[in-house]
Amino acid sequence: MQLDQVKAIITGGASGLGHAAAQHLVAHGARVALFDVNEEKGQAAAKALGDVARFYKTDVTSEDGVAANVAAAREAMGGLNVVMNCAGILGAGRVLGKEGPMPLGTFASTVMVNLVGSFNVAKAAAALMQHNEAGEDGERGVIVNTASVAAYEGQIGQAAYSASKGGVVGMTLPMARELARFGIRVATIAPGIFWTPMVDGMPPQVQESLSASIPFPSRLGKPEEFAQTVAFILGNRYINGETIRLDGAVRLQPK
Repeated sequence: MQLDQVKAIITGGASGLGHAAAQHLVAHGARVALFDVNEEKGQAAAKALGDVARFYKTDVTSEDGVAANVAAAREAMGGLNVVMNCAGILGAGRVLGKEGPMPLGTFASTVMVNLVGSFNVAKAAAALMQHNEAGEDGERGVIVNTASVAAYEGQIGQAAYSASKGGVVGMTLPMARELARFGIRVATIAPGIFWTPMVDGMPPQVQESLSASIPFPSRLGKPEEFAQTVAFILGNRYINGETIRLDGAVRLQPK
């Protein structure tokens, strides 16, 4: 898929990795719809991207809300052929913490946003993309999800987060196999430690420690490197059903 043909929904598109992906796609001629719960940031992000971007305040866990916004975005963009799921929350907390066992709501809400939300947007978009005119190799659309290296080496305090991201990895292949008959590809990126607004707020010594833990390059990932990986997946039709680690060879330690 050529980037100038892309008409993409990007969840979590108001900031961080989602916004970096939106910037990269727009710079190469794409049209984007930003889905985010933060209206102020979302409106500002869409305005900065120009006329080819629109913002839709979206709770990815709402089935009806997502379906309505996906349909509205397709109408506004004149089509829909890409979904980039970047919306997510950390959900940090120990199973048995100082205040007692983790409240079930903490675990459930993390899984709802990160895993169920990704599925919710993907299936709503696939329902529309299946009707697209087939392109080269019969391709009609691409779904790219965001997992995390924590899906494989979750740290202490990441039980909920790791479970949610492990679920994203786990659904990638079966979803790709099922949607293959419609010409819709599914892939996932599992980022390591990246520069995001969350990291920006950490003390310098913590940032330096994180960077030192990464074998090579010994630094945090740049959001534009994530965006370039998204573009690579969109452009290479033989990437399907796969999760790509983007992490500088880091393997998370227990804590």
